[in-house]
Amino acid sequence: MPTPSQEPEEFDEAFESIEQQLSLFWRRARAVSHTISRSLHPEIEPGAYGLLMILLREGPLRVTELAALIGIGKPSVSRQVALLEQLGLVVKEDDPDDRRAQRVTLSAAGAAEVGELRRRRLSFFREALGSWDLSDLSSLAGYFSRLNEALAIAGRRRSQALRHTQEGPDSSPAPPEDSLSAD
Repeated sequence: MPTPSQEPEEFDEAFESIEQQLSLFWRRARAVSHTISRSLHPEIEPGAYGLLMILLREGPLRVTELAALIGIGKPSVSRQVALLEQLGLVVKEDDPDDRRAQRVTLSAAGAAEVGELRRRRLSFFREALGSWDLSDLSSLAGYFSRLNEALAIAGRRRSQALRHTQEGPDSSPAPPEDSLSAD
């Protein structure tokens, strides 16, 4: 079976199709998140649902950790956390590992809202994808997982290569590939 390096034109065409479909999926999923998030408060950004879901899944986190997990800047996350705190959906608490820092955690009201938002979101997607076979949904989830893992590894390699280039050839070598963990 030919590999992408053996068939570069076909790879480019396939990737452009993937890129187009992912972009379209992202916009549509974000529109759903936007509608659901705005049901909490008109100023809440679509990413607020993601913040709340991360806090539900991961537990208390610093704002910098939240920003890194979502891939947006700390100021944007700080603004959303401040609004979510005003709405009583999250609370800030002292970080037991560093008293100078604070962690954000879901409040009881926030956990209840996340449950309701999640129910509405799943209902929407259940209706939209209800005609799909479960095996197709599982395959799609597996492909997304593989895609995200490959992108994470490639991103770490690129970052390490850039650091190595900037630090010079005498800097310490990059860790072996198998020491890289998945995001």
